[in-house]
Amino acid sequence: MEYGVGSGGGSPGDHLHHHHHLGGDGSGSSDSQRRNKKRYHRHTANQIQRLESMFKECPHPDEKQRMQLSRELGLAPRQIKFWFQNRRTQMKAQHERADNCALRAENDKIRCENIAYREALKNIMCPSCGGPPLHEDPYFDEQKLRIENVQLKEELDRVSSIAAKYIGRPISQLPPINPIHMSSLDLTMGSFIPQGLGAGPSLDLDLLPGNGSSLSMQNVPYQPPPLSDMDKSVMSDIASNAMEELLRLLQTNEPLWMKSPTDGRDVLNLDTYERMFPKPSNHLKNPNVRIEASRDSGLVIMNSQTLVDMFMDPNKWMELFPTIVTMARTFEVISSGIMGGHSGTLQLMYEELQVLSPLVSTREFYFLRYCQQIEQGLWAIVDVSYDFPQDNQSVPQFRSHRLPSGCFIQDMPNGYSQVTWVEHVEVEDKTAVHRLYRSLLYSGSAFGAHRWLSTLQRMCERIACLMVSGNSTRDLGGVIPSPEGKRSMMKLAQRMITNFCASIGTSASHRWTTITGLNELGVRISVHKSSDPGQPNGVVLSAATTIWLPIPPQIVFNFFKDERKRPQWDVLSANGNAVKEVAHIANGSHPGNCISVLRAFNTSQNNTLILQESCIDSSGSLVVYCPVELPSINIAMSGEDTSYIPLLPSGFTISPDGQPDQGGSGGGDGASTSSNTNILGGGGGGSLVTVAFQILMSSLPSANLNMESVATVNSLIGTTVQQIKAALNCPSS
Repeated sequence: MEYGVGSGGGSPGDHLHHHHHLGGDGSGSSDSQRRNKKRYHRHTANQIQRLESMFKECPHPDEKQRMQLSRELGLAPRQIKFWFQNRRTQMKAQHERADNCALRAENDKIRCENIAYREALKNIMCPSCGGPPLHEDPYFDEQKLRIENVQLKEELDRVSSIAAKYIGRPISQLPPINPIHMSSLDLTMGSFIPQGLGAGPSLDLDLLPGNGSSLSMQNVPYQPPPLSDMDKSVMSDIASNAMEELLRLLQTNEPLWMKSPTDGRDVLNLDTYERMFPKPSNHLKNPNVRIEASRDSGLVIMNSQTLVDMFMDPNKWMELFPTIVTMARTFEVISSGIMGGHSGTLQLMYEELQVLSPLVSTREFYFLRYCQQIEQGLWAIVDVSYDFPQDNQSVPQFRSHRLPSGCFIQDMPNGYSQVTWVEHVEVEDKTAVHRLYRSLLYSGSAFGAHRWLSTLQRMCERIACLMVSGNSTRDLGGVIPSPEGKRSMMKLAQRMITNFCASIGTSASHRWTTITGLNELGVRISVHKSSDPGQPNGVVLSAATTIWLPIPPQIVFNFFKDERKRPQWDVLSANGNAVKEVAHIANGSHPGNCISVLRAFNTSQNNTLILQESCIDSSGSLVVYCPVELPSINIAMSGEDTSYIPLLPSGFTISPDGQPDQGGSGGGDGASTSSNTNILGGGGGGSLVTVAFQILMSSLPSANLNMESVATVNSLIGTTVQQIKAALNCPSS
């Protein structure tokens, strides 16, 4: 009865029209109506503004806060109480309305897809006998769809009437609100358009964690101004020219691309390139600018439509390349695709790319991404840098410019795609490149096509492994009881990897403060205040350094991955004690791609386990681990939401050092992610190993950094490096 006593939020003018509905049941005497009218209070704009801003901070104020507002605004505490009550109800109704929009859109979408599927099914032949399928799948039964539609409509009407009651007017009169972003489950159906019907089971891409969204809201160095129609027209021209150039780069071999004599990979012939694609005469040659160009091709276990969906969504893009892309954002969609699809979509984007070492500067690009479906089952996506006319922002260390780069994605049988990738950038080194990384960077391997492609192959294998739930008990030794548990553990491990990669990043947009220069080890120490739900609260200290070891990367990777050798380097969690693997999830065909749960024996911390993921492909590898309490591991293993389990990962990244005597790894086909032991080019050459730790320095966010903590973490890294070198028989200096 008392909903209307205060005021119902929203615009102040609304309240005068609706107090009869809200104040009573409408059947009372004229006395009660007069009494309601008398008690009714119309709030001023200032009062509503103050109440609204308070509501944003705290939708459930306690008595003390209500009293304070009451004094401030000259309203009775009772009025304040009812205003907040009404406002909460209104918010709830808005959310329900948004859910309805999403449900309706999803329903329409499924109906359209089903019609398309039914048409496609008519043409499918039975693979064994060549005849049509014996019976139609009951899922495509029109009757069932009709029933579902009716149920959804009833649900919509029910929620609408509740919402209308709360708000005091019918839903149809409310201003339109954008439907909430549908979960990535909408890809489950949408990614498999009819031509992909024979391509195996649909992938549920929700397994990639949704933590990208919070990252994408971080600051970018420069916020582009609103785009005029003129800007958009210029951008469209740049994009279509870039697409033409990319198609020629992808399809032409000699004399444009030559085979490298050392590793057999494609190398761009710059003279031929400049003749084929002459730059305008005002394109000045800067003597500090280097060109990096590479091309690679390989099979990926994901169909073209799903890959395109992921490439065009900045959060999915980050999640597909967690070791390369530390941040991605779309500023504006300049043109939308045909018929709501991606073909013809052009968007202005920003991304930050990294090599997993504190010694290499992050690369930042403002670029246009343009997607085109060339023919059924064949897509091309081009990226090209866009320089803003009033472009005066300067990246302190590095300036990178992306010339037309991108990929062809061609559907292959059984849900695979053939991906051909071109990377082509101009890089201005404003400061000297660190000596350890010169070979890797100057050869174009550090950010090159081979690294992108081998990462993509590994991540798509990881997703495919998640979809196989049949023999999971053999795979997991019976410890993880269900496919949901496996999925949940994989999401937790991927969040751990993403967090780890961000902790090494040198980007200005990360909320890090670097506090020491490089000492003799070159340790970069940075600090940030953490309040994210998935991290422990307080001040986190991150420290990382990169060392060179005269040992092939494969041997170094095996050393870190072998739990029997862990006591030789783990000074924190194992502390010299034996470690046993208690659970295991395979993440790919190479045995090095897996998630493990480890238990250290004979320690005081019996309640703490170690979650570890190791990843390996032909461009590099990493071993990342994190202490996790037993109850949290149980939450993950039972398939529950793991987004609130706090993670503070440490670990190692290993890459070839880029020296020419490495003996080649996998040639130029990029498909060398099979279970061969020579996956990282173990035929010679050394390794670049980044050692990184994260430590909760204080659980108080207000704590100040002290030099004692810095000394402790410095000493921790120093000891770990010494122990690694001793265990691998390397000279200690």
